[in-house]
Amino acid sequence: MSDEPQTSLPTTKVARAARFAKTGFNVGTNYIKHYAKKAVGAESTTEDLHAANAAELYGTLSEMKGSVLKVAQMLAMEKNMLPSAYAEQFAQAQYSTPPLSGPLVTKAFRDAFGKSPYQLFDEFEPEARQAASIGQVHFARKDGKALAVKVQYPGVADSIKSDIRLVKPIALRVMGLNEAQVRPYLEEVETRLLEETDYKLELRRGQEIAAQCQALQHLEFPRYYPEYSTSRILTMDWLGGQHLKEFLATNPSQEVRNQIGQALWDFYQFQFNTLHRLHADPHPGNFLMRAEHGGTLGVLDFGCVKEVPQDVYQLFTALLAPETIADETRLAALLTQANVLRPTDALAMRALYLRTMQSSLELVGRPFRQPSFDFGDPAYMAALYALGDDLMADPELRKQREPRGSEHFIYLNRTYVGLFALLTELGALVRTQPTD
Repeated sequence: MSDEPQTSLPTTKVARAARFAKTGFNVGTNYIKHYAKKAVGAESTTEDLHAANAAELYGTLSEMKGSVLKVAQMLAMEKNMLPSAYAEQFAQAQYSTPPLSGPLVTKAFRDAFGKSPYQLFDEFEPEARQAASIGQVHFARKDGKALAVKVQYPGVADSIKSDIRLVKPIALRVMGLNEAQVRPYLEEVETRLLEETDYKLELRRGQEIAAQCQALQHLEFPRYYPEYSTSRILTMDWLGGQHLKEFLATNPSQEVRNQIGQALWDFYQFQFNTLHRLHADPHPGNFLMRAEHGGTLGVLDFGCVKEVPQDVYQLFTALLAPETIADETRLAALLTQANVLRPTDALAMRALYLRTMQSSLELVGRPFRQPSFDFGDPAYMAALYALGDDLMADPELRKQREPRGSEHFIYLNRTYVGLFALLTELGALVRTQPTD
């Protein structure tokens, strides 16, 4: 996939379906090449095959952007779900994808404001500084202020529902499920993805959460500019700092990493416990880190915010409580409430789910049950990924293809997996219980 700017996007259902079909054909061709080489004794490893297919798939996702590329970002966070070649390719979606060309960007501004970006701002860089799944970010200046201007890719909002319709039959066939079983989960994902395309909603949520988090230390939020924003263009302050990978390359001290990790932990705990809403896209591209003031964390992108209903908050909290792990009756009642256990389950199946959830909750909830937790010990995330491998390898669980549990847990789980992964990469020691 070239890094040259894109001059057009496949936005119609027919064009996007055709692009999916082309990718399927190319992936099939890679398999033929792989086995043809092996047949004549030439070198072709499974890793080579994965690498070729990963490059092909990532190229398609980058080209199509929107919802399918967002799924790649989510998969990259779930490292144990993918062969390493795919994880490495899809991780690129967390930072950058090939940007749109200048003429398409200018057209977006003329459609929104009746002016080009060069007329609207004192200075505007035509080349995107960052390009991601839903939009790309340009640097601008107005009245001496450095600004980040996010421009949404054309057709993204319209493509989401059709993309899910394209992907859904393949997913159902692979997993052996029917549509009724997965409908609540797909609707939850589709709702969040559609919200991410509404920049007016993102602006409002960003302003609200920043105001509510003012008392938290070592956090920085951009100010938003409604007069230079629409549902498809979003203008905010340009925050300083580096993304996680670049920041770690500067060899920050343990104290700085701890302070940034503490800011991350406090931010998410405050959102969950007090606001009952979460910045639910905690991949590295959405945070900027600086060593100044002992460690400062800039928070970007409030496009994906999960509102947590009160009953779901109480259920999630109760499942992580230490007394739940030790009390099988209490655990069973909560899992029934969460739709993990059902009255129609056979006794052996009920026992399997109870045993599985008990070990999972003990491990996942460990940081919440200690005064402090050292995410710098990579053994913890290794244990989490090993648990995932063990569950996927369990022959009895593999037979149980029907999805279970509240659809609200999709983004709650995603949020905490992403948060734990960030803290582990930071190697941060954090106070996980309030000190007052």
